[in-house]
Amino acid sequence: MSRRAGILEFAVLGLLRESPMHGYELRKRLNTSLGVFRAFSYGTLYPCLKTLVANGWLIEEPGHTTEDALAAPLAGRRAKIVYRLTAEGKEHFEELLSQTGPDAYEDEHFAARFAFFGQTSRDVRMRVLEGRRSRLEERLEKMSASLARTRERLDDYTLELQRHGMESVEREVRWLNELIESERAGRDLKGPGHGEPTRDTTEGAPGVLPRPGDTPGPDTPGDTAT
Repeated sequence: MSRRAGILEFAVLGLLRESPMHGYELRKRLNTSLGVFRAFSYGTLYPCLKTLVANGWLIEEPGHTTEDALAAPLAGRRAKIVYRLTAEGKEHFEELLSQTGPDAYEDEHFAARFAFFGQTSRDVRMRVLEGRRSRLEERLEKMSASLARTRERLDDYTLELQRHGMESVEREVRWLNELIESERAGRDLKGPGHGEPTRDTTEGAPGVLPRPGDTPGPDTPGDTAT
């Protein structure tokens, strides 16, 4: 399984832990709540759902709304399928939530993990945050050394781009320091400087992703649903 596919499966399981959803609703939540999935299609989501069903982590059920009941007679459309997390799927997701290895610190995976910090225990959150901070501090050190070696050979615009990249990483390190301090003090993420709150409960809804200005990464607009 590719890393990207693994992140998507993790996110789907996390969203379905809240409540069963149609595929379209899932895709909408992935696009709007998890910025890392701003640009992906049904052609990516549905193979993922089929794999999760085959693994016994999800089950498919017919929709039960009035709209779903009328869907089949109208234009020959089939009723929407609702995807529900199984007990095995919940157990698998909880196992994924407890993992704190290097993959949890990488850019895309960290964003997805952070979105579900509201369902993650405090000690795991701390390890992931500290691992992410350590990874970025290593990145900053390498960027600084590279800039020092090549500064004289760079034109002004390339040099400014390098500085911008370093400043973005430095901002995220400061943001992580604030989060780690809050976790150590046992505080929830509320008030100025922390964005929207993340609930500190095992059964709570997912938290929010880092704001675009806090975490460097692509800002690709989502495709139009069909």
